[in-house]
Amino acid sequence: MANKGPSYGLSLEVQNKIDKKYLPEVEERLVQWIIAQCGSEVGQPEPGKIGFQKWLKDGCVLCEFINSLYGANKPIKTIKPSTMAFKQMEQISMFLKAAENYGVTKTDMFQTVDLFEGKDMAAVQTTMLALGSLAVTKEDGNYRGDPSWFHKKSQENKREFSEEQMKEGKKIIGLQMGTNKGASQAGMTGYGLPRQIIN
Repeated sequence: MANKGPSYGLSLEVQNKIDKKYLPEVEERLVQWIIAQCGSEVGQPEPGKIGFQKWLKDGCVLCEFINSLYGANKPIKTIKPSTMAFKQMEQISMFLKAAENYGVTKTDMFQTVDLFEGKDMAAVQTTMLALGSLAVTKEDGNYRGDPSWFHKKSQENKREFSEEQMKEGKKIIGLQMGTNKGASQAGMTGYGLPRQIIN
């Protein structure tokens, strides 16, 4: 990967918009959660977007983290620190695959280069927040941390109706179907006639 120079013009504007989506308070909560989930041996990043990106860049912390959410059935068997770029990107990809299997939707996932090159750290935050919501919702005992850090996802609320209740429902006319109950055309004039003004 070649080193890129500074952005100018439209590229700079786009990058500035992406950077504004990154929230330091979310970063702080995610760091607390990752440490609570994995233990203090994962270390702690320097505060700020660049420190957070460097901490996660090699994929080791992310792989340990996703393994902790799965409990005993760990999806990533070997996690090795490496200085080679393709190995680091491979570990980020393994994290993303495991996160997708955990239940994170594709629309909430970041791309490997978003983290590796630090292009869109807000997308990384979005993925981690989605993971947090899933972990809190599952209540499988693998979530460690404050449950109030993430909102629970809505869950299915299936209803069962008897045949009698279904027949009763067919008798009711919904408002979107229209009803003439209590309405009349008394006092209406034909369309197109001028309004009568009385002095």
